[in-house]
Order: sequence, then C-alpha cells, then structure tokens
Amino acid sequence: MRWLLIGYMFLFIDRPFEVWSWLGDLHFERMYMLFTMAAWIVYPNKRWLPNAQQGAYFAFASAVVLCWLMSPWSDKGQPIVEDWFKILVFYYLLVTTIHDEEGLRHVVLGFLAVMCLYLLHSLREYIGGRHTYRMGISRMMGVDSSLGDPNSFGASIIYSLPIVAAVWWTGMGGRLMRLVLTGYVGLSCLCILLTGSRGSLLGLIVWFAIVIWGTPYRFRALAAFVVAAPLAFMALPDSLQNRFETMIHPEVGPKNAQESGEGRIYGFYMGFELWAANPLNGVGPGAWRPATRQPIESHNLIGQLVGELGGLGVMSFGSLLACYWMNLRTMKRLRKHYPEWQNELVFTLPPAIGVSVFLLLFLGLFGHNLFRFTWLWYGGFLIIARHCAELRVANWEPTPEVEEEPEEELELAAGWVLHPPHI
Repeated sequence: MRWLLIGYMFLFIDRPFEVWSWLGDLHFERMYMLFTMAAWIVYPNKRWLPNAQQGAYFAFASAVVLCWLMSPWSDKGQPIVEDWFKILVFYYLLVTTIHDEEGLRHVVLGFLAVMCLYLLHSLREYIGGRHTYRMGISRMMGVDSSLGDPNSFGASIIYSLPIVAAVWWTGMGGRLMRLVLTGYVGLSCLCILLTGSRGSLLGLIVWFAIVIWGTPYRFRALAAFVVAAPLAFMALPDSLQNRFETMIHPEVGPKNAQESGEGRIYGFYMGFELWAANPLNGVGPGAWRPATRQPIESHNLIGQLVGELGGLGVMSFGSLLACYWMNLRTMKRLRKHYPEWQNELVFTLPPAIGVSVFLLLFLGLFGHNLFRFTWLWYGGFLIIARHCAELRVANWEPTPEVEEEPEEELELAAGWVLHPPHI
C-alpha cells in the first residue's frame, strides 16, 4: 500500500498528465486514485490513529464546506474545494495505512525522491527553454501547471528542506545518503535562485539560519555561509541580481515589482475588510478575486484565512495550529526522556515538521498557502510519528543492571576455584 501512496505523491507533485496531454485525456490520475482507494478497501491492516489533530482537520474541513455553501460565489470556489478534498482523501489513506516506523521511513524517503525527480525534471525543461517572463525577467517554473508558478514552485522546495535535515540526522544510508542529500540541497538552492522568487529566497535564508544555529559548529558554518552566499549571488545573471536587490532597494526594479510587494500588504488589510463584512463565513474559499474584483489573489495567508473563511476558518485553523503545537511538544518531551533514540527518524522528523510549519507561516506573509497540500501531508507524518514513538515507549523494557559483587567476594570466589579446600 505504501508504494501506491508514493506513486500518488509523484502524480500529485510532478503531474505528468499536465506535461503529456495524452495522459490528461485519459484522466490517468483519477484512475490511479480510484485503484488506490479500491486497494485501501481490501487492505487488511487499516488502523485509525487517535489524535486530537484528526479532529482539528475535521473541523477545518467542515468550515471549508460551510463557508463554500454560504458563499455567493460558490461556483468560483468549487475547483479549490474539490482539489482540497482530494488532498484530504489522500491524507486519510496515509494515516490509516501507515502506522509503523518502517512504513513511515519509506513514505518520507519516497517523498524526497519524488521532490528530487520534480526538481530535476523542471530544471531540464528550464535548460530546454521552458520558463515564464514576469517582472521583467525570465523565471524558472515547475514542470506542472497547477503548482508550477515560480513562487509556488520555490515554496514547495523550501517546505521540503526540513525533511532533508530530519533524514540527515538519522545517519541512515551512511556517506552515500549524505552525499545525495547534499546534492539535493544544492539543487534546491539553484532552482530557488532561478525562480527569482524573493519570498522563497527569504525562506531559504531563514532555513539555513535555523540549521546553522542547531549545529555544534554554528560559527564555522555561519562563516562558510557568509562567504558562499555572495559568491552564489554574483554567479547569477544581472537580471536575477537586480530582482533580488529589490528586496532591499525597491526602486532599482520595475514598477510592477514594487506593486507586487505592496500587494502583499494590501491583501492583508483587504482580508480584514472582507471579514468585517462577513464575520461568520467570509466570502468563501476561492472567492477572493470575484469578491474583491482584483486580478490577483490575496498573496497573504492571514488575509486569505479571515477574508475567505471568516470566524469559522479562524477558529478551526487556530485549533489545527494548536494541535500541531501539542504534538510537537509531546514529541520533544519524549525525545529528551529517551536520548538514546534522538537520532531515530521517528524523533528527528517532528522537529523538522515544526520548522516546516514555521516556514509555512513565514512564507504565508507573502503568499496564500492556506489550501496547500503541505498542511495535510506533514500533519499526517507527525501523527504517524507520534503513534510510532508511543508504541516504542510502551514496548520499551529497561536493560536489567547486573549487580557487581564486592572485590573481596570475587577474590574469595577466584581462590575457591583455583585452590579448592580439601574435604
């Protein structure tokens, strides 16, 4: 079953049916999901993992449905709702069939393998001339059309990097695996720079800062980063250098680049205006453009949340974040209590997911990522990791300590063996 799930991850992320039209005409992804669901029905080892976060996802799904049904633009939001519920179905397939450490390890490594193929495929297409011209520059994009926008593509890369760190600290696969992971980080940096996404570049810097601070060699690592970063910047074409310079000096870029940055702030305030007009349910998921009569989306997570889902969305999404926090705290306590297990994937993965959630919120300042698949997939990974950790603790038995005999008794015993008394 786990291989079917990994296969769907590939179809969802790389989306070959959007690259080759004949696959799209066959609706291959639908047939694959139907086959996977049929396999799930007959799968004998299904299990429900009790966790408060499961209830939070149900509450958020209910809020999405209610806000969509009450929206005057429900027809506009239908594609967003349908796509999100497809992700929700995959989430439930994941958390009901993966409930052991081996399965979790395979799914996590499969996810990184899929992301690596996605980056290589996109880079190959970029070298072949496939790109988008926006903000006055040529920008790399993902090979797909659904999540292939330069900003979305760069964000997908950023959210995967903490998982790389989780696998790194386990030491699995030895030097070869660490060489592969290093290559993945290098490939990720290259793709992010070529996208020209300022938000993704900020996310990359923040991730490097977190990783450097968490290492025992933080000062040497920081020095290496300070040296390497300018060199990488100077290796970029002038157009991309100018693009990233606008983060500090907006006046050096074209006017539309400045308007793009200001649009993030506008999306935040506009979201609260929509909330004030629709306090309970907002304007509905996916209804931002028709409700605001703007040509672009909110480009702000908070504005999107309060504007599209209103009070229902704020409460349910807040409960989801609270459950993330509680699960992460529980795993942190277990990791401290059992230091001999701290480099096992089941204990290195939760902190990485915590970093990913932080990056989701951070990049949410510049993007509308409320309905991104990462919230569900990583939540599933965390729930499974906690379940596996609790099973390990429940089955753990301390190694019995052998009481050492006093030296005098040992000497007497040795003398008895070497010189037994005459009877």
